[in-house]
Formats: sequence, C-alpha cells, structure tokens
Amino acid sequence: MEQKYDVIIVGAGPSGIFCAYELMDKNPDIKVLMIEKGRSIELRKCPKRDTKVCVGCKPCSITTGFAGAGAFSDGKLSLSPDVGGNLPEILGYEKATELIHESDKIYLQFGADQRVYGLDKAAEIREIRRKAITANLKLVECPIRHLGTEEGYKIYAKLQKHLEDVGVTLRFNTMVKQIMIEDGVAKGVITDHDETFRADEIVVAVGREGADWFSHICGENDIETQVGTVDVGVRVEVRDEVMQFLNENLYEAKLIYHTPTFDDKVRTFCTNPSGEVATEYYENGLAVVNGHAYKSKDYKTNNTNFAILVSKNFTKPFKTPIEYGKQIAQLSNMLCGGRILVQTFGDFRRGRRTTEERLCRNNLIPTLKDAVPGDLSLVFPHRIMVDIEEMIFALDKITPGLAAEETLLYGVEVKFYSNKAVVNKDFETSIKGLRAIGDGAGITRGLQQASANGISVARSILAKKNA
Repeated sequence: MEQKYDVIIVGAGPSGIFCAYELMDKNPDIKVLMIEKGRSIELRKCPKRDTKVCVGCKPCSITTGFAGAGAFSDGKLSLSPDVGGNLPEILGYEKATELIHESDKIYLQFGADQRVYGLDKAAEIREIRRKAITANLKLVECPIRHLGTEEGYKIYAKLQKHLEDVGVTLRFNTMVKQIMIEDGVAKGVITDHDETFRADEIVVAVGREGADWFSHICGENDIETQVGTVDVGVRVEVRDEVMQFLNENLYEAKLIYHTPTFDDKVRTFCTNPSGEVATEYYENGLAVVNGHAYKSKDYKTNNTNFAILVSKNFTKPFKTPIEYGKQIAQLSNMLCGGRILVQTFGDFRRGRRTTEERLCRNNLIPTLKDAVPGDLSLVFPHRIMVDIEEMIFALDKITPGLAAEETLLYGVEVKFYSNKAVVNKDFETSIKGLRAIGDGAGITRGLQQASANGISVARSILAKKNA
C-alpha cells in the first residue's frame, strides 16, 4: 500500500531536522515524513560509554539516529559563513549569514548556551593572529557557540519532541533502498521494509555516515555529481596547559596552513578543551577517530584534542574520494584489530612504532583507553605524513609544547562528505523534485551550516508550493 506525503526527508540529522521544523512552522498543514535508518534519540545509547569496549551495535548509535552524529558530537556552532560549508557559494554571503543567525536563534530557543566565544577578547585574539602570521598560518576568525556533548543531546531531544508534537511523521530503524524516479522526476522512495512512500518533494538530508549510500544512489540514477575534497588526518591530544591560551580566548582556533614541502592545504578542526578522544563506527564496522567535550565539570578531562586534516583534490580519472578515505581507515583498522591506532609525536618523527612501555612513560594519559599503540607510517602515504609533521611544527610556534615528544596522534580521522552533488540555488539536483542538503551531499561540513541549509530548502519548497 502506497502512502502519500507532501515532503519526504531522508535522514534525521541537523539539516533534515531544521528543514522539517521550518516546513511545519510556516505551514502546519503540510504532510512531512522523515525516514531515519537509526533509532529515536531516547534509544540512542552507546554501551562503550560505560564498558569502554565497543560491542558493534548495528546501526552505530554514535553516527546514526535522530540528530545524526551531532547528537554525540562536541556540539560547536560556527556562527560565521566562512566556516562549515559551501552555502555562501550557492546562496551568497549575505543570505548565508542571515540563515546561520536564524538557525542559531532556534538552537537558543531550545536551550543552547547564550555564551559565544571569540567576540570579547580582541587583544588576545590579535596576539594569536600575530603569532599565526609569523608561522605562516591563517587564523579564520569564527565566533563559536558551544552546546557540549551532553547538552547538545538534550537540545536535539527537545527538537524531536517538537517535531512529533507538530505532526511530522518520524520513521526510525528504516532504510531507504531506492528513490523512485519517473521520466527524470523524483516521485517517492522504497524502504528496506518494501514500503512505498510518494511525495512531490524528496529531500536527501543524510550526514557523513550516509555519504556512501548517497554516492551509490547518484551513480544508479545518473544524478550529476562532482569529485569533492578528501579530508584525512589525525586527532591530536595534548595536556590542557599546552592549549590554554587558545582555548580560553577562542575555544576553537581554526587555522589553515599550506605546507612548505608539497604546498598542501592542512587545517585544524573540532577542538575539544578538557575533552576526550572517541571512536565512531561506520558501515561494516569501520572505526574512525573523533573527539568530544562536555559542559559538565563531572566529565571533563585534563586533555585537549583536535583534528589535523590534510585536504586533497584529485583530477581525472579519479572519482571515488569516499573509497579513498575508507581504504586508509581500513588499513589502520586492519593493523589494530578494528580499533584506533595511537602514536607519540616523538615516535612519529622517528618512524618507529609506539609501544605500551613507551606510552606509559608519558605525562600525557590517553583518553581513548582502547587505542592500540602503533606506527602511522604503515597507514598514511608519505606525503600526508610530511604534511602532518610540518603542520605540528607550525602550530608549535603559536602554542609552544604542541610538538613535544609525548603529544599523541590518533588515526585515522577522515570526513566522508566528498561526494558533492551538483545543485542549483534551491538545492535541487539534476533530477527534478530531488533536493540534496547537508554533509552527506557535500554541501556543508558542520552543524550550523547544515541547520541553515535545512531552513533554506524548506523555504524553497514552500515558495514553490505557493507559486
């Protein structure tokens, strides 16, 4: 039996949530179906948080379910269009700024912290910028609102209840296996339960975990895409004291470097003061590294972690950036029995494997307890190894101590948003009625722009229906 809706949203991450919110807010009579392969937020529990051992939940509660990876992320909202995606390129800088501020107001409405980092420390930020210039680093100034891992979960739980209360139909534990396309027009979806849902508007709002799925959907249906950037690297962990000046004045210092040897772009990403390094699991048990930070003092550690990501753009005939990233992560998993590899920077420089004995000498205690000491040179291409080392020495000029022997490098961190759908200003793909938004479509790279993207596409849909 077929069921008919006005709009079907595939994926319940931030872009999908904010799309549904805006649709219902502006037109309470519209029929919206949201399909999510993971669980509802109250059922998203990760046993590893208590046991410290992954039990292989399928699907993984850290990366799937209502709010996507955002539910258990550090929850940083970047309040500048210069960070987190391509909305300014598609909509224009002014419109992107407006949408980011509107989505921010919704987060505040549902309980986000009022404090914004990076606005009130002009003298200190000027000093950080001066040091960055001397190290040939570019400081991207971006105000940050920090939700916190546990507080972000509560905010998204309120958003889920709100969507349920206003009449959005939420289908969890359901995978879309096919998008129905007739004469070049999207007509509906078929799920893994062999249910058929039809709608005039289909919005693919999957996150990074769904990027590979969307890539296959695009390939099967000749949806126009372009090869995106591959971001791959490590998560760095140091004592809080090393990062104290940056943490207190910016919370997250966004720094970009072009390495002297290869002129590759390298950037810092997702800083977590007093946080912990964590494992995320993707399809087929693929383990990649990430980081979290909590608002509550009860969960704070003595360490700061952040990512160093090397951005690579490839030319023809290369067209599988997601597979490239996965291959590197799979190699690391193979060496570590499906876990995350950790190496001290001292051993990284010397090209030797870190051992349990040398790791125990450190003042720095790893926050990812089941990480396996190893050798990243057996995982990364030489070029990426050189890029990471040169970036760490550049960062050491801003925050001395970062290039210490004991600094920990966890691998692999890779961002699966490299399948970039070609869309117009209404985020419609080459298939009429099929729109692609968020991280999984290669449009955004973070919570705030993903949320703003959802609002934008909702308004486009409503404008079309009212025309």
